[in-house]
Amino acid sequence: MASHLTSNPSPQEMPTPTHDILDVQTTNCCIVGGGPAGAVLALMLARQGIPVILLEAHKDFDRDFRGDTIHPSVMEIMEELGLAEKLLQLPHAKMRQIRVRTPEASVTLADFSHLKTRYPYITMLPQARFLEFITTEAQKYPNFQLVMGANVQELIEEDGVVRGVRYRGHGGWHEVRAILTVGADGRHSRLRQLAGFESIQTSPPMDVLWFRLPKQSGDYEGGIGRIGRGHIVVMLDRGDQWQMAYVIPKGGYQEIRAAGMEALRKSIVEVVPELQDRIQHLQDWQQIAFLSVESSRLVRWYRPGLLLIGDAAHVMSPVGGVGINYAIQDAVVAANVLSKPLKQGHVELHELAKVQRRRELPTRIIQAFQSFIQQQIFARVLNSNQLLQLPGWLRLPWLRELPARLVAYGVFPAHVKT
Repeated sequence: MASHLTSNPSPQEMPTPTHDILDVQTTNCCIVGGGPAGAVLALMLARQGIPVILLEAHKDFDRDFRGDTIHPSVMEIMEELGLAEKLLQLPHAKMRQIRVRTPEASVTLADFSHLKTRYPYITMLPQARFLEFITTEAQKYPNFQLVMGANVQELIEEDGVVRGVRYRGHGGWHEVRAILTVGADGRHSRLRQLAGFESIQTSPPMDVLWFRLPKQSGDYEGGIGRIGRGHIVVMLDRGDQWQMAYVIPKGGYQEIRAAGMEALRKSIVEVVPELQDRIQHLQDWQQIAFLSVESSRLVRWYRPGLLLIGDAAHVMSPVGGVGINYAIQDAVVAANVLSKPLKQGHVELHELAKVQRRRELPTRIIQAFQSFIQQQIFARVLNSNQLLQLPGWLRLPWLRELPARLVAYGVFPAHVKT
């Protein structure tokens, strides 16, 4: 018999809380995590009249070095929601190609301009602005509620079913009871930890140092990867700044830190000489964010009353910048599958399984693609002081269409169900 969660648990089922609870709210769907997956899912449910509460641990959306890439697949989703043109009114840049340059050659890894879409580019838009945009749209619906500064600490479980969460914030403990709880709280998911989910992990051969440098009027637009002897630098356009990713061998951060800031600046300029006139802007280690790169996915994304999506369900490598887009596609599939059950007041286990079934294969394929790129390019560069000889297949135009499509859309891209 299928497990399900009904909207009216009887009073005798409700456990006595271990904290003084200031208030108890009830809703159809409680989403934990106000990142791209959580925000888009909340908007899509709210548009259909489903009561939804979105809990975000931070007090604002401004965080350094979050992914800022919105790929064609997501722009098409925004179009299906009637929001694409309005979104593009926000200040943004467009990346029409992904290029890699070595001292000996320049190769286009992916050319989006040939894709048959109204959005043949990656939209470079600060994630904080995107999240503000999505949640502002959601707030137009009276059945949507956003709670910032809500630090979820506990799952509410009754008879093996998750029936909501308890969070701290706004002067004490609060409780949200829901037909369905969705964990969209990122790569360090608290809900994943609380629920005890099992994950399959890999260990990519790299870590990343993120920092910013000024962008000047003569600089190119979009983004580019630069490869030198044992070093890789990726530059992403943020309008008046470059968001820089300095790729290092896995576990090599302490060695770089011990060598000192001047050594780091020198190694960056060796790969990107045109940064010589602005590298001195990098003065302090506090300007640098360290990202321990990992890639993993859960064996199972759900339990009765609980579903995980986005990075909470599958942590992506930063290769290709596809994490945001896969998270949003998870949200779209979840909304398509679960809107009707949520309206009816119960969600059965097989319906949660259906979300994972539709999204797991695309996730596994893109993670395999990321692993291939990491091994064929990143590992070879980082583990050798020799100049990389780019694989010959990268120079074949018909093969370049494959990575362009994979990065732009992924596999089996999601669309809003009408």
